[in-house]
Amino acid sequence: MDQAVKKTDPTPPDTESFAHWRRNLFVCVCGSFTTIVAMTLLLPILPLYVEQLGVSDPAAIVQWSGIAFGATFFTAALTAPLWGKLADRYGRKLMLVRASLGMAIVMSLMGSAHNVWGLVGLRLLTGLLGGYASGSMVLVATQTPKARCGWALGVLSSGIMAGNVAGPLIGGTLPSLIGIRATFHAAAAVIFLTFLATVFFIKRDPPAAARSSAHDGWSAIADVRPVFAMLVTGMLLMLANMSIEPIITVYVAQLVPAHSVAFISGVVMSGAALGSILSASRLGKLADGIGHWKVIIASLAACAVLLVPQAFVTQGWQLIVLRFLMGLALGGLLPCIASVIRHSVPPRMAGVMLGYSTSSQYAGQVIGPLLGGFVGGHVGMRSVFLATALLMAAGAIGNNVVRTRAKAPRAGAVSESTHS
Repeated sequence: MDQAVKKTDPTPPDTESFAHWRRNLFVCVCGSFTTIVAMTLLLPILPLYVEQLGVSDPAAIVQWSGIAFGATFFTAALTAPLWGKLADRYGRKLMLVRASLGMAIVMSLMGSAHNVWGLVGLRLLTGLLGGYASGSMVLVATQTPKARCGWALGVLSSGIMAGNVAGPLIGGTLPSLIGIRATFHAAAAVIFLTFLATVFFIKRDPPAAARSSAHDGWSAIADVRPVFAMLVTGMLLMLANMSIEPIITVYVAQLVPAHSVAFISGVVMSGAALGSILSASRLGKLADGIGHWKVIIASLAACAVLLVPQAFVTQGWQLIVLRFLMGLALGGLLPCIASVIRHSVPPRMAGVMLGYSTSSQYAGQVIGPLLGGFVGGHVGMRSVFLATALLMAAGAIGNNVVRTRAKAPRAGAVSESTHS
């Protein structure tokens, strides 16, 4: 079996393809952090900017703010598989260069928008041309030694999640110092530095698809069940984090004095992200040792258990602690999802499949609030936590079933097994 793999696997020897993986990882973490900050920093100032662009009616301001913010993630979800496929064919570094340069240009133009239609159009363009973080996930997953893959992806995930936390904080403080438009221009300048670092410091990878058939489809995957399981798991991860978004302020108002509602709600929302930042690299390293499937199943099960008491808390600090612990449990999911996908598909298809994974996560960001709002409004707010717990438990059970039934990848996919 080993000889067959050596003859058919087009991946270069480890000493060649993994020679610069630490430097590539460092640049990808820094670049992902800066681009995610740029995508999220306008969240607290978006209504103010919409008003500056000529919208005066309060209801219209809220509506346009929601459209403008969601536009980026809508186009990003649609185009992630395409960029992944192009990365497989033409090289992962090229996609990072494209994303960073495109983001720098669009962010600069966003600071010069003349009306709200222009802002929405540029936000759509941001999602279309962006994708640095998802592209980094592909590059790191395919250019890191398999024994360090989980840890490296965990470090990258921490950088991505840190960007999601830091973006709104920077967006809430920097505009008061330099103005809203100048904030966009400053973000564009930082992303341009990311573009330069990507060009000069990331070693270009040879395009995987150029070394093999460019017409491979799902039939080239030995067993598609692990891939589908990871797509669902990525959606569940984001759903678990986002399902409380529509109800959090009202729920917290039942637990704390009125003057503390806004602050406690913010801490609750960031608690899970902080926990994930702290645990991602550690759980990724653990998964490298004991198996990625085991960490995925344990993380989903732990999340299900931690969601139940969130429905019955009586004080704000209890909810904060439980959300933080839930974040610790979920921190290993992103690196493990990427690792399982990488190990389950041929190298020439890693980019497009990880692109589908990114799209499924964006779908979770959309479905989570919709589900939370519907259940919270029609059944009760406590039911949101319980319903999410049931979904996470179902995810843990489903992943365990797939793990036990999945076939080992055939020669030409990858040599490492994911059934540990």
